[in-house]
Amino acid sequence: MAGTILKIKEMSGSFNPTEKRIANYILENPGSILHITIKDLAENCGVSQSAIVRFCKQLQFNGFKDFKIDIASDVLNFQRDNEEEDRYTDIKPGDDLKSIIENVCINNKKSIDDTLSVLDYNEVKRAVDAVHKAKRIDFYGVGASWIVALDAMQKFMRIGKYCYAYSDAHLQVTAASTLKKGDVVFAISYSGETKDIIDSIKIAKDSGALIISLTKYGVSTLSEIAQINLFLSSPEITMRSGAMASRIAQLNVIDIVFSGVASLEYKNIKKYLDRSRKSTSLKRYKPL
Repeated sequence: MAGTILKIKEMSGSFNPTEKRIANYILENPGSILHITIKDLAENCGVSQSAIVRFCKQLQFNGFKDFKIDIASDVLNFQRDNEEEDRYTDIKPGDDLKSIIENVCINNKKSIDDTLSVLDYNEVKRAVDAVHKAKRIDFYGVGASWIVALDAMQKFMRIGKYCYAYSDAHLQVTAASTLKKGDVVFAISYSGETKDIIDSIKIAKDSGALIISLTKYGVSTLSEIAQINLFLSSPEITMRSGAMASRIAQLNVIDIVFSGVASLEYKNIKKYLDRSRKSTSLKRYKPL
């Protein structure tokens, strides 16, 4: 799956009325897009042809032709993907344990698969390069996102990176005010609208730091402020299963960036990995 249909679904909440008409038509008639002209699509949606072009460009395409080529991959697997999407399942009162085990595993796996569809290679590369060159790395997150930030700090600390994870809003803004050019902030918020995070990255950006966001696909306050955006996709379900799946997707993206940086620096960081492995083994009853 190329991910275009998924991207349209993820961005639906931020579309204006004209864009929503276009999006709804495409989602309801994905197969027909391959066989109609931009003029036909505009007439079917009741919008102008220029509105179709703007819609395609908002999805990072050069124009309608490129959009049609990319969406072809989606159409080939549309029925299969719809069936899989229906398996995003919330946990209900009275569910038997076997169903809970299956549903949580399916939700987590699909959140990773969907994130792969919306994750931009060029943005990942920019993030890896920025972290690789960074003098200092701050990870900001609150609630469940702070757990992801803490995991990131633990990983990058092991390879000798000067970094810290902040969850307290006051510590975040204090830390942000001491940043400078060459430093990087990793801002983690699934909604992209967490006020504490937004307040902190505004200060960090004014201080000269580069902002990397880790948030759901689409337009948000966080993604508009950040210079580099790492998007993920995960179901929003009524109970905590939605938050669980999004956390797994966030951790997965952190692992990707970490692996990219570790690969670039492997000759230099091997000594740190060996030392940290040796030091942590002392905390075992049976050291390795």
